[in-house]
Amino acid sequence: MSQAIHLGISTCPNDTFAFHGLISRAVDWRGLDFHVDFIDIQQLNDRLFEGDFDAAKTSFYAALLLANETVVLPSGSALGFGVGPLLLAAEPDLTPTNTEQLALCPGQHTTASLLFSLFYPKTTRVEHVLFSEIMPALKQHKADFGMCIHEGRFTWEQHGLGLVEDLGTRWEAETSSPLPLGGIVARRCLPFNVLATIQAVIRDSLECALADPEATFPTMRKYAQEFDDDVLMKHVELYVNDWTLDLRDTGRDALAQLSERAQTIGLVSKENMKIEVFVS
Repeated sequence: MSQAIHLGISTCPNDTFAFHGLISRAVDWRGLDFHVDFIDIQQLNDRLFEGDFDAAKTSFYAALLLANETVVLPSGSALGFGVGPLLLAAEPDLTPTNTEQLALCPGQHTTASLLFSLFYPKTTRVEHVLFSEIMPALKQHKADFGMCIHEGRFTWEQHGLGLVEDLGTRWEAETSSPLPLGGIVARRCLPFNVLATIQAVIRDSLECALADPEATFPTMRKYAQEFDDDVLMKHVELYVNDWTLDLRDTGRDALAQLSERAQTIGLVSKENMKIEVFVS
């Protein structure tokens, strides 16, 4: 009997692109039986903390906190240059200066929230909401600032919002490293051969998508916030790169820098295990 694997992935286009081959069974599941949930990244984070999922996409901030329980798989990550979240303002020329102002972040344990804490500590009140609620709230002046992720990187100007800062650009300037946003983690308690097989299927799925990108559009459209195919493919081109296939040393170094900075400001305990990338 094949082993059931409860897999969680986000609804953002880079993930539905990468996992199209697995979802559609265009690639061999190699004896595993995948059961896939598609949910928002913070919901994925929350359910991982609750003990759900054998493997799942998660924010790397959450992965730092979950390092005692999970390992990062080398394939399926989103990291790179020019991929960071944007800090947007409801009005042009508005900057975070006081705790009367309200900033919206896409979930407590997202990397976007970690970056806001790193670069704008104690400057505003912070509320955590679904990423899809942030730009509408700014347009309606229900908040002063919002961290923009996913497809919103390509559409925020159409909504008349102001750009405070690209936090990915700031990360790159300070670290000379690509920004690690999120990756696939799997439970340490799984047998080594199962971890290796999950990793192999994910890599197969990525290679399948890269070989025939057009085939992935129906899957991406089904879950995306924006339905324009050009926007979807721009998203994929931004977030899917060589490090998505394999984190390699550059990805591991970026994760080490994220861990060190999170520990420095007390967001991750120094007693926590170091984040680890699985080696098959």
